[in-house]
Amino acid sequence: MSDAKQTSVDVSGEDIHWTPEGGLTYASYLGLEQVLSAQAPLTAEHDEMMFIIIHQASELWMKLCIHEVSSAIACLEKGDIGPALKMLSRVARIQEQLTQSWSILATMTPTDYLKFRDQLGQSSGFQSHQYRVLEYRLGNKNPAMARVHKANPPLHKAVVAALEAPSLYDVTLSLLAKAGFDLADDVTKRNWAEPYKPSQAVEDAWKAVYEDVETYWELYELAEKLVDLEHKFQQWRFNHMKTVERIIGYRRGTGGSGGVSYLVKALDLHFFPELWTVRTSL
Repeated sequence: MSDAKQTSVDVSGEDIHWTPEGGLTYASYLGLEQVLSAQAPLTAEHDEMMFIIIHQASELWMKLCIHEVSSAIACLEKGDIGPALKMLSRVARIQEQLTQSWSILATMTPTDYLKFRDQLGQSSGFQSHQYRVLEYRLGNKNPAMARVHKANPPLHKAVVAALEAPSLYDVTLSLLAKAGFDLADDVTKRNWAEPYKPSQAVEDAWKAVYEDVETYWELYELAEKLVDLEHKFQQWRFNHMKTVERIIGYRRGTGGSGGVSYLVKALDLHFFPELWTVRTSL
């Protein structure tokens, strides 16, 4: 038997039993002591706590996105499409959570933010290694972006590993090739660390999938999950841009980025380009 003392308390007419001494608790399981003590505002300004928590929560959601996308890639590499579809649906829902977070941040006015902005120094969301890993895993391969993390070897190693590995779209295109579509080696056996270049052969393959859904049902479902995921990601990017514009206008970002101008350019990026262009030719 356990040596832990059994304790009970009456809550709404029910006896609740737990083992506070030596047993697993809600707080210990979730590591709440570490999580809830990780907020360290640099000023006494009221809004800085909200600013920190929003970004910390976003990093936790991104960690889950990376977990789900990486697992989906592993499933697709084995040709196991069903579980991957569920994982990708979850990522799209997480993106909705991330998008909603910008509406909370937008309750902070320019005056509120400027009271503590200078204390942030050169720190910037541009330096988020998890965001870069997530983009690389989804397919936006830009080797230059990895250099931002070079000063931190462990983080740089993780970012480079994501850069050099096949992305979600890369493994999806391999499934197209295995389904019998004629895709050149520069699509299926390319240098994974280089930016993907859209291919007419890939668009033609997706067109065939959309025009014969019964034959290619799993690929069709996968295609729509990818479109949904990217749609939600673009909504997150757009709300990010508009929130930054609302709070700091067209000032440069704290880390030296172009701020709004940089975020606007990101709206033109596509992880799965032919899945968007094929819609015009259907």
